[in-house]
Amino acid sequence: MDRTEDKRWSDGFRPYVEKAPLAALALGISSGFPYAMIGATLTTRLAASGIDKKTVTAFSLAFLVYNLKFLWAWVVDGVRLPVIGRLGQRVSWLIVTAALVVAAVVNLALVDPAASIAATATAAILVGAAGSTFDIVIDAFRIETLEPRQLGVGSGMSQYGWRIGSAGAGALALVVAERAGWSTAYLACAIFALPAVLAGLALGEPQRRRPPIERRGLAEGFRAISGPFVQFFSREGAFVVLAFILIFKVGDTLANLTLRLLFDDLGFTGDEIAFYDVGIGFFAYLVGIFIGGILYARMGMKRSVLLSLVLMGVSNLSFAALAAAGHSNFGMAAAIGFENAASGFGGVVVIAYFSALCDLRFTAAQFALISAAASIVGRIVTGTTAGALIEAIGYVDFYLLTTVLALPGVVLFWWMSRSGMIDRSIGSAGVEGEGDARAGDPV
Repeated sequence: MDRTEDKRWSDGFRPYVEKAPLAALALGISSGFPYAMIGATLTTRLAASGIDKKTVTAFSLAFLVYNLKFLWAWVVDGVRLPVIGRLGQRVSWLIVTAALVVAAVVNLALVDPAASIAATATAAILVGAAGSTFDIVIDAFRIETLEPRQLGVGSGMSQYGWRIGSAGAGALALVVAERAGWSTAYLACAIFALPAVLAGLALGEPQRRRPPIERRGLAEGFRAISGPFVQFFSREGAFVVLAFILIFKVGDTLANLTLRLLFDDLGFTGDEIAFYDVGIGFFAYLVGIFIGGILYARMGMKRSVLLSLVLMGVSNLSFAALAAAGHSNFGMAAAIGFENAASGFGGVVVIAYFSALCDLRFTAAQFALISAAASIVGRIVTGTTAGALIEAIGYVDFYLLTTVLALPGVVLFWWMSRSGMIDRSIGSAGVEGEGDARAGDPV
């Protein structure tokens, strides 16, 4: 291998060991664990407690708090915390929201689903509220810390971290629960809130952060709240972009939030789920992220996103095949492997695009709007009809339906790419050399 080829490999690897992408990894770890606490882990816990399928899938509505986070994200952008605020707007909010997440997870650990399903639902919603606010701060810190050239790498590192946090917390919860009970399992997982706090303290306040102009008075306060939305929706094609964000993940959300029900009905044990779903799925996800980073660089954003949408839709077919095959360790490994590889690939390129959509004056509020909209339709459908659909048509037809539901997002993004709307939708966060808002943007 000559020196030119050595340099090419080192140049490709170097962005992954820069401070900002490494911080994105730590942020992702903390972002992933609250999701696991009220996602697959809670589904398994409820199923083990004898809760019926309709009630279990209804708990996915706890995730709706994540979809409403844009309503209070402006607070994270504009409200300075007393005393601790001297550490910086983003760093101080990281510390406070991390503490709120730990408190909410401890509360969920202490409830008993068999004794009170209402108390369990309330505790899950509180975890969702704390976790979603934690996410608002984490996403803003990540985007403002990364330079535009690092958005792809940073998105990949964030997805690596998210999978480490969600899979690690999920596996730890399953293993500890089988030996010491669910309460102890949830308490043990609270440690996953720490990496984001350490990253914030190590890097300090992001240098690219561009706070909105300070305003006083009721009218000015209203403009501070509405400004992020006015700026986003004033862009050409903003409503088409929002339509894509709303629908592209419906099929994927439906499939992923019901997988633990499938595994339970197929007779997989907790240890088998931990090994195949969490273990093999984790490594497949890492491979998907690695492939996504390579293809993003070679194919560009538009073609790589389109390919990822197709793969994520097709991955649902693998679960239809698993449902038809029954209890099969090989089938579970293959289905989980393909789905996680596709999700890892999609996570890199889609999150990079969504990050680039943000205006640096309103990073927290705009990314909260985008990320909340990305799964709200799927979560509502999952919580209200998924359990009944599975009971009515069976798992095989259900996962075939989720594949069909992925098609509208693929077609819409293809049209957006052909029309040039993708290029026109980029915000100042995705433009090299733009630290301030673009001239002429409404405030």
